[in-house]
Amino acid sequence: MKKDTSHTIKRAQRFPVILIGEGLLVGAVGGLIVLLYRVALTYAGIWLEYILDFVRGNPIRTAGWFLALMLMAVVVGKLVKWEPMISGSGIPQVEGEVTGKLFQNWKKVLPAKFIGGFLCLFGGLSLGREGPSIQLGAMTGQGISRLLDRGKTEEKYLMTCGASAGLAAAFHAPLAGMMFALEEIHKGFSISILISVMTASVTADFISSYIIGLDPVFQFRLEHVLPQRYYWMLILLGVILGAMGAFYNWAMLKAQDLYKKPAFLNETTRLMIAFFAAGVLGLLMPSVLGSGHELIVSLTDGEMALGLVILTFFVKFIFSAVSFGSGAPGGIFFPLLILGAMIGGIFAMTGVQFFGLDPVYINNFVLLAMAGYFTAIVRAPITGIILLFEMSGSVSQMLSLAIVSVTAYIIATLLKSEPIYESLLDRILKTHHKATAVNVKGSSQKVLSTFVIMNGSVLEGKMVQDITWPDNCLLVALERGGKELIPKGKTVLMAGDTLTTMTDERDAGYVHDKMEKLCYTSF
Repeated sequence: MKKDTSHTIKRAQRFPVILIGEGLLVGAVGGLIVLLYRVALTYAGIWLEYILDFVRGNPIRTAGWFLALMLMAVVVGKLVKWEPMISGSGIPQVEGEVTGKLFQNWKKVLPAKFIGGFLCLFGGLSLGREGPSIQLGAMTGQGISRLLDRGKTEEKYLMTCGASAGLAAAFHAPLAGMMFALEEIHKGFSISILISVMTASVTADFISSYIIGLDPVFQFRLEHVLPQRYYWMLILLGVILGAMGAFYNWAMLKAQDLYKKPAFLNETTRLMIAFFAAGVLGLLMPSVLGSGHELIVSLTDGEMALGLVILTFFVKFIFSAVSFGSGAPGGIFFPLLILGAMIGGIFAMTGVQFFGLDPVYINNFVLLAMAGYFTAIVRAPITGIILLFEMSGSVSQMLSLAIVSVTAYIIATLLKSEPIYESLLDRILKTHHKATAVNVKGSSQKVLSTFVIMNGSVLEGKMVQDITWPDNCLLVALERGGKELIPKGKTVLMAGDTLTTMTDERDAGYVHDKMEKLCYTSF
């Protein structure tokens, strides 16, 4: 036992060097897998458009398409039953495993998520590619860790690298991929994880951009920087986005609850409802199908009137809830950006009619609303700001982005809306608690975790011996001002100290939650 502990600590001391090479490997492999997924979804959208044009107006062909949709629902349902961890976005599952609360099998998740996500987008469900891309990247990191026979501590780092690579390759946004992985997945910063995640993210983005190109995801130009005389509208927009973001979180969770109420609904029949809805909307309003990228083009090119934008938002919102609530393998990341864009469009068009807003600034509000809506829902403001300026290729809106995002964040927090991915993770843990416990039970691998003491936390100013530490947790290192100290009983802890703890794999989730409470809250 002592030998294993000593080996784990010594290897952790070399992490900054080791993880650069491993981050490069994870970024390259994960980037390729996500790139293939991105290309597959592009073809899914092209084929769907062709099929809808082919069947429209022909009852027999239409009936054949609906039959195909039901068959796709059956296949996806079988995949979800075979590997439940592919259901939904995939981001909560990655968060859960990185914090030691869940177990995933990369050998099953990778093929099932790839195929299931492709079929869902081919069927037209209102889902995105970002969540699956992050999960595919993280599972690539887990697979490489297992193949190289790395320990659980290193595996968590490589999964975080993979998640970063997944988002970078999916959206051509390396900085956002890095920030999202640290802010939302790993929930912490250290030199080891920062360098490795940056390496993986840049590598994946290079591979993706080399093959697909350097064009940003949203190709619309902002001709002018928003004048300060309109900044009062940013506050109002932020308030609206915060409230709408809180409602979005409630609606997505409520949709899951409604699907679970009828006893006759299972993995497959829930998906049949979503695929059937996609078939109907494909005939009546095809613009709301899929992730919704073309809606951004129509909105920013001025092709949509105010009434049409409102109607599209309403239908897209309901269809997104129907699609995601069914448990289909697909994300909410991109569709929520589309919904945010439409809120911004509605707000700006209304401002043109009633508040004298110059129409040339409509696209500015479209971009700003995407960042604010994302922040209100996910509660990751830094990622939202960076993501939008990378995806749009515009860096001139940073102050405006910050104002809208911070306002939306405050409003959503005041409304006591939990971040969507944390809420989804809680539900997964309740559903899969027994299965997770069986998978982790008896594991004797050691896991190292790092935590930073925040100002005002219960640990600040207290000696190590006076703290009630979590059970089965060993404090093995303390870093202060770039220097590593050996923690002793009379060592006084200070804000900014980085603590490294060691525990068994089976206790990692429990210790993580307890340590976060100690480091981040005051009593």
